[in-house]
Amino acid sequence: MKRVIAIADRAASVSLKLLVALNVLFFLSFLAVLLFAGGRAHAEIPTCTGADMLSALQKSDLAAYQKIEAEAAATPNGKGLLWKLEKPGEKPSFLFGTMHMTDPRVTALPPAAQKAYDAAATIVIETTDVLDKQQMMAAMLKEPDLMMFTDSTTLSSLLSPDDAAAMNAALDARGIPPATVAKMKPWMLSAMMALPACELARQSGGAPVLDVKLAEGAKAAGKPVEGLETAASQLRAMASLPLAFHMKGLVDTLKLGDKVNDINETMIVLYQRGDTGMFWPLFRAAMPDEQDDPAGYAAFEETMITSRNKVMVEHAEPILARGNAFMAVGALHLPGPEGLVEDFRKAGYTVTAVN
Repeated sequence: MKRVIAIADRAASVSLKLLVALNVLFFLSFLAVLLFAGGRAHAEIPTCTGADMLSALQKSDLAAYQKIEAEAAATPNGKGLLWKLEKPGEKPSFLFGTMHMTDPRVTALPPAAQKAYDAAATIVIETTDVLDKQQMMAAMLKEPDLMMFTDSTTLSSLLSPDDAAAMNAALDARGIPPATVAKMKPWMLSAMMALPACELARQSGGAPVLDVKLAEGAKAAGKPVEGLETAASQLRAMASLPLAFHMKGLVDTLKLGDKVNDINETMIVLYQRGDTGMFWPLFRAAMPDEQDDPAGYAAFEETMITSRNKVMVEHAEPILARGNAFMAVGALHLPGPEGLVEDFRKAGYTVTAVN
């Protein structure tokens, strides 16, 4: 497993998990780009880089690769992005897993998903707040402490001198003056740092992530678009977790530097394959030392994924009752015993993978 460890620093185990998990936080990454990256809108978009970690592992350590495959295969509902939802007395609807990125490999729907989307009467995304930026920012300003420290606290004041220096050096390397984000809550900065430079530039230039593209396409076609949660609720959930956990994740994420490119490239490759059940086994193999903060990450997963899944199902049921809906949410919400696919089954739906 030594070759796998070389993919990423062992000290970054929690931050790598956060990088993966941040991809389920549609609104958070969207808001971070909106706040931080507006000035880069006309900058030249850098070439995307990054290596597929899984492909490299398959060549360098076949036994480790096969172990990851076996663990992924054992993950309930870990294969497939498009799922058909059926309940007696209701017209069938569809659940589709998205990746909140602008990469062309992500934003082009698979044929079966495109067919379901085109035929749907209603399109559902995680939150419709992102469709009106002015209204969204006005709502956020009502709770400024969800995005910024409103007292004397700064990011640096919560860190040791060495960690503060490391954070400032990493920010300087990315062209972000530390003073401009000194009062920002750590989860806001982490969300932006989880994006490769090419993705950040595309979003800054106005390219829509897949979820927004689906919503805007529906509106253009005269179809209603509905949301399952609010932007504020997502930020409140983040704020409920220990601040020390967020600070640890931020520092380690910044230390990763260009390795975020490999992580994101690997996630895109897995997403294209519909291998949602392979995300966690792969990154666990890349980071066997999980002693940094296992309890903190368990709380993160419970708060930001498992609990939100149950809220999404509750809010989706009245929409699904009308029939023929296409519901698009982050793909990491789908797999696992507490994932959306299983939660909808518990709610009385027959849920079947399509293709």
